[in-house]
Amino acid sequence: GSIAAVGRRGQVRVPANASVLDGAGLTVTAGFWNAHVHFTEEKFQSAGSRPAADLAAALRAMLTRWGVINAVDTGSWLENTLALRRRIESGEVPGPRIMIASGTFVPVGGSPYYVLPARLPELANPERATALVERLLEDPGVDAVKLFTGSWATRQSIVVMPVDVARAAVEAAHRRGKQVFAHPSNSAGALAALDGGVDVLAHTFPSGPDWDRSLPRRMRESNMAMIPTLKLWPWELGRLGLPAGVRERVQANAEAQVRAFGDAGGQLIFGTDVGYMTDYDPTDEFLLLQRAGLGFGALLAPLTTAPARRFNAGAGAGLVAVGSPADLVVLDGDPAAEIRILARVRYTIRRGQVLYERAP
Repeated sequence: GSIAAVGRRGQVRVPANASVLDGAGLTVTAGFWNAHVHFTEEKFQSAGSRPAADLAAALRAMLTRWGVINAVDTGSWLENTLALRRRIESGEVPGPRIMIASGTFVPVGGSPYYVLPARLPELANPERATALVERLLEDPGVDAVKLFTGSWATRQSIVVMPVDVARAAVEAAHRRGKQVFAHPSNSAGALAALDGGVDVLAHTFPSGPDWDRSLPRRMRESNMAMIPTLKLWPWELGRLGLPAGVRERVQANAEAQVRAFGDAGGQLIFGTDVGYMTDYDPTDEFLLLQRAGLGFGALLAPLTTAPARRFNAGAGAGLVAVGSPADLVVLDGDPAAEIRILARVRYTIRRGQVLYERAP
């Protein structure tokens, strides 16, 4: 389950009984993270009783065929994801590690229009925020808390969570040693998350004709991480049929935010919102991040070392080094030469076991 040796062919003795994978012409990296996923599609439902082969196929299509060994569920049905995680960790279903950010708390009147008629739990005041977060975290399976600090209550209006409410929720989570994710939607939602002490911004915040240029620097100063989800915006706005001019403006805002945050030294973490977004291929996300100014090294860190450190994954996590977890992705070519190759996965390996293998 851990890496025993790393080196040139002449330096490393391969045990006689080892399984050997042909890596000629390929590139080995540490296993990838996707820190924004959802298990809400029908194929993940009834995870406690659904045939293991069906769940394995669903996980492979959405995550492991793209090199994902660690996934953060940022809002699904808690008991269902817990059941899915149990079956993965028992060895019954091959799949990634799953970290669960739960709660999905919204401001009053802030249930997103796209989940209606379902309603998400509302935080009406700081006292209720504290109580609901404490109750949520009584479940030892919850790893983090999710807030909507800015929520599209209708297709035209965003409801923003009051800062004192967000702060109360964050403080309750931090007392339990848990981090908090926030969905911001716009600059006001991002500011509420920042002033509330949120740890991870789950999206960029490109809505509106303009955005607050001071936020990336302030986010970095507060040690807030950000998950860009750049591919989500053209996918979602195109699905809604919005004019090309609107789509272009929103995309330009999102890319400018990533560029400014990266230039300020902020910690970017890779995530795509798959499960809500039904196009699983991350190639466009890599290309958009490159267009936003991230070179290969700056893009590899959000996939590996940055989330491993942010989420305290343990010594050596996110690295290809002796003693590190044997979590590896083998890519069909050199991603330093062509960024698309980050999505051309030949093998996905978790704890030394092959989760996914694509024929050459």
